[in-house]
Amino acid sequence: VVSGVAYDHRRIEKHWQQFWAQNEVFRTPDKVDTTRPKFYALDMFPYPSGAGLHVGHPEGYTATDIITRYKRLKGFNVLHPMGWDAFGLPAEQYALQTGTHPAVTTERNINRFRSQLQSLGFSYDWSRELSTTDPDYYRWTQWIFLRLFEKGLAYQADVPVNWCPALGTVLANEEVIDGKSERGGFPVERRPMRQWVLKITEYAERLLDDLEDLDWPESIKEMQRNWIGKSQGAELTFSVDGGGDIDSLTVFTTRPETVSGVSYLCVAPEFD
Repeated sequence: VVSGVAYDHRRIEKHWQQFWAQNEVFRTPDKVDTTRPKFYALDMFPYPSGAGLHVGHPEGYTATDIITRYKRLKGFNVLHPMGWDAFGLPAEQYALQTGTHPAVTTERNINRFRSQLQSLGFSYDWSRELSTTDPDYYRWTQWIFLRLFEKGLAYQADVPVNWCPALGTVLANEEVIDGKSERGGFPVERRPMRQWVLKITEYAERLLDDLEDLDWPESIKEMQRNWIGKSQGAELTFSVDGGGDIDSLTVFTTRPETVSGVSYLCVAPEFD
C-alpha cells in the first residue's frame, strides 16, 4: 500500500507486458552492432502438455532471464529465444483416445504455455519462436541425420529396449516404474529391437577436451564426463573349450592387472 492506495500488480504487469510486446523491446534485430559483444541464452524447450507450466519451468527460466537482462544492461547483443519440444507420446495417446488430430491439441497447449510465460514477464524474443513439429524445423533435424549417416556415424543395431505393447512404443528407463509405463501403468517388457544408433564414441575425446574450456560448475562437467562414458582399459581374448563354432571370447576390462584372478566369464543373454 502506497499513500493508502493498494498496489495493483495485475494492472501494472499487463500494461508493461503490452508495452514490451508492442515495442518489441526484447527482439534481437537481424542486423546488430557488431562491435558489441554477443550473448546467446537458450533454455531447454518445454513439452507443451495440457496441464500447462509446472513450478520447475519458471525456476530455470527465471535464472536465464536474470542473466539475459543483466547482459543487455551491460551492452551485449542478446539472443534469447523460446520454443516447444512438441513431439511426444502423450500427444499421440491423447489423439488416439479422443480422435483429435495431435496438431490441434498441440497448438492449443502451445498457446496456453506462451500465454503463461508472457504473463511471467520473461524477456524472450518471441519473433524467433519455434516448434519441433514445424516442418521447416524438423527438416533440418532430418538433414543432420543424413549427414551423420553419410559419414558412417549413424547405423542400425539390435539394442535391448523397454517395449510397451499397449502404447506401441519404446520407453526410456525414466518412463518405466516397477515394470510398468509411467503413463497409463501398462506392462513393459525388455526385448531386443532394431534401432538407429549414433556413434557418439567417435567424438568422445573432443567432447571431453572441450569440457575444460567451458565455464560450467565442476559437478555439471562431471555429469557430462560420466554421460560420455569413456573408459580406459584393455581387450582380453579368452579361449573357449567345447563352444562349438565359438573358439574364443574377447572382453573389455578397465582392470587388466586382475586377469590372473578371473574364474569365469558371464555372457549376456542378448550376446550374438
